[in-house]
Amino acid sequence: MIFAGFFAGALFLGLILGDWFYFMRLTPDASRYGCGVARIHDRFTQTTMKQLADRFDTNGLLTLPHGTARFYQDLNQIVIRQKYRLFAMGFRTLWPLKGLISLSHEDDALAVMCRKLTPWSSALLTGLWFVLVAVGTVGALISLFVEGELAALGGMTLAFGIVGLGLVFLLSGAITVVFAYRLENARLTIVYEELRELLEGPRVPQA
Repeated sequence: MIFAGFFAGALFLGLILGDWFYFMRLTPDASRYGCGVARIHDRFTQTTMKQLADRFDTNGLLTLPHGTARFYQDLNQIVIRQKYRLFAMGFRTLWPLKGLISLSHEDDALAVMCRKLTPWSSALLTGLWFVLVAVGTVGALISLFVEGELAALGGMTLAFGIVGLGLVFLLSGAITVVFAYRLENARLTIVYEELRELLEGPRVPQA
């Protein structure tokens, strides 16, 4: 029984690590892999598709100060991700992001749509966490009601305690996810702006 539990845990951990490693690869199929969490729209007006392709090396790679970009010319797509250093000083979260940029011709410009993706394991485990906390809280309240505990003052106090504890777990989880997303999104935005500045030049402030 213990061996079966250990094997199940190792398999579960292996699936998560495999999901992360596949997510971080820069192959054409892996570049589209992930759960979409946001998207941004932009326009490149100072560069053509050929000029854009010339910025990348023969393998379609482009090294940026804070990340890496790879251009798939046959798909008109660019995938960007931040650099992950083994001993980096920056805090790394469980919700990494990468950007899949789709390019299309629009008049004399290139229309840009960047999808922000996170690993499926991160998205599914986050959703599962919130579901388990919510279901566990409601289940405990239903159990107290069925057993008639809510008719007594002690049962009502216990019910309020269960609700409060459930709300604390839900709120703390939400704060963690929001903080992680803002942090990872800021890092990905830096990489996107570095790529954009290299292709388009500095943004011109609007009056």
